[in-house]
Amino acid sequence: MSTRVAVVTGSNKGIGLAIVRALCTQFDGDVYLTARDVGRGEEAVKALSSEGLKALFHQLDIDDLNSIKTAAAYFKEKYGGVDILINNAGIAFKVADTTPFAVQAEVTLKTNFFATRDMLTHFLPMVKAGGRVVNISSFVSPRTLNKCSPDLQQRFRSEDLTEDELVGLMQRFVDEAKKGEHKQGGFPDSAYGMSKVGLTALTMIHARCVSKERPNDGILVNACCPGWVHTDMAGAKAPKSPDEGAVTPVYLALLPPGVTEPHGKFVSDKEVQPW
Repeated sequence: MSTRVAVVTGSNKGIGLAIVRALCTQFDGDVYLTARDVGRGEEAVKALSSEGLKALFHQLDIDDLNSIKTAAAYFKEKYGGVDILINNAGIAFKVADTTPFAVQAEVTLKTNFFATRDMLTHFLPMVKAGGRVVNISSFVSPRTLNKCSPDLQQRFRSEDLTEDELVGLMQRFVDEAKKGEHKQGGFPDSAYGMSKVGLTALTMIHARCVSKERPNDGILVNACCPGWVHTDMAGAKAPKSPDEGAVTPVYLALLPPGVTEPHGKFVSDKEVQPW
């Protein structure tokens, strides 16, 4: 029996690190902490080691396609694929940030949607039978969806939305934001929210594709909200600790063999939420 393996993106701090910590104690296999910066990643592995936990490190910058391809080749060769993939890496501008909205839209979607999609393009085909894919979204995504125009809401919720159409909608948001025309186009004023609308919709598309293309493999693909968590990104007012934020992602990652639900859902506090 080959060693099972879990990979968590953007996991040298915050929720990602808390997810790795939980998997080290609950998952029977190798757990990989990944980070853009090798030094910070190795420091995080060392910190876990001092807690008596064994995580392994692999460099992975989701904004760098070569980095994704290198990591994918490594896991394919060493493990024959991955059993758990948690797409946690993401960015958010602070509310008070004065960076122009056009720039915020482009930068935020580049990482949270387009780069995460690149990860899934290269990793999803090598998720093993019985595998679990968890995309870290946000409670902001359904709120933002509800602020889109009725036409856009209908498309984002549609069962026949394709990945190509979704990519086109996300690109349209960025392009219209650059011209200051996104509101006329039916999009709200939230770059982070739109990036997570895209990610949640992408999750649902991938779940449908996996069910169709690999119906007997028992792979589950879900998006989740960890909650409002006290991290560098979310700020000090957030009520949840990173370890509390890790609970739902880890629950989805460790759904037992043979279960069929949730799949293609948006989950918060271990409960399926309306989309």
